[in-house]
Amino acid sequence: MVVLAAFLTSLSSVGQIILVIALGYFLRRKGKFDDSFKGSISFLIMNVALPLSIFVSVLDNLTRSKLASLSSGLIYVLISFVSGYLIAWILTKVLRVRPGRRGTFINMFVNANTIFVGLPLNIALFGNVSLPYFLIYYVANTVSTWAIGVFFISNDDPTKQKNNQNNSKFNWKKLLPAPLVGFLVALVWLLLGLPLPQFFDKTFSMVGGIVTPMSLIYIGIILADAGLKSIHFDKDTIFALLGRFIVAPAIMIVIMIIFKNMGQAIPNIEQNTLIIQTATPGLAVLPILVGQSHGDVEYATNVVTTSTVLFVVVVPILMEIVNFI
Repeated sequence: MVVLAAFLTSLSSVGQIILVIALGYFLRRKGKFDDSFKGSISFLIMNVALPLSIFVSVLDNLTRSKLASLSSGLIYVLISFVSGYLIAWILTKVLRVRPGRRGTFINMFVNANTIFVGLPLNIALFGNVSLPYFLIYYVANTVSTWAIGVFFISNDDPTKQKNNQNNSKFNWKKLLPAPLVGFLVALVWLLLGLPLPQFFDKTFSMVGGIVTPMSLIYIGIILADAGLKSIHFDKDTIFALLGRFIVAPAIMIVIMIIFKNMGQAIPNIEQNTLIIQTATPGLAVLPILVGQSHGDVEYATNVVTTSTVLFVVVVPILMEIVNFI
């Protein structure tokens, strides 16, 4: 029954995602979305909607006491993320991943679509009792994405060597992207115990709610520009997907086993939550981030789309594996 629930939930989540991507694809092919609209989506998501979404999510889902209680679980996630970054970085050298793709490749190993896919899946599989453990991964994933993942993408700009003027100046915007600022402000707000009036909470939530659908529409636009034939499985794509669905869960499984053998008591629901979250698809906003750094947007779109589709098959298999740990 659990495996069936995992399959149906992942199928439902993926179905919703594919339909919204298809909407963006169809409207772009019909000429309803022009190039300026594509650029406007990118700006709106990265500089307005996403920072507000992160700000509200932190305040709505965390408390100071809950933040402190999650600290032990953060150790497992921190080790897995550091290991993932290290393995992915080494593979970019070994596989000779070309500039413009390296940031995407590394992010696929570590950072996941926790909110739109990971959260509903976790609740469906393990219930609301698993939310505190989900928040462990969510917090780490948010910090990892906007403090480290974005760094790898922005430094993978294949045009930077052609523009010495830009290289000579330190870009603070790349060090502190708007989504990370939104998270840091929320963290300070939370620690200070400041109230957020319901009016602003609902307004910010409304604006932040457009992040995922607009990001998926953006992916549909990119697919329409590149053509469906652009979805393929080349070497870089295959290894990025292996990183998302095999390497990342394997790292977390090994960490769980090691800590358990050291005498650490890890609740099954915490263990299962953290492992399942490592196998959720790539970030929906990844193509937008890559586009802002002049990277290979088609590659980023390809790995996000393929990881979203393959996710349906991976999760039920992973649910079977965690039962033996």
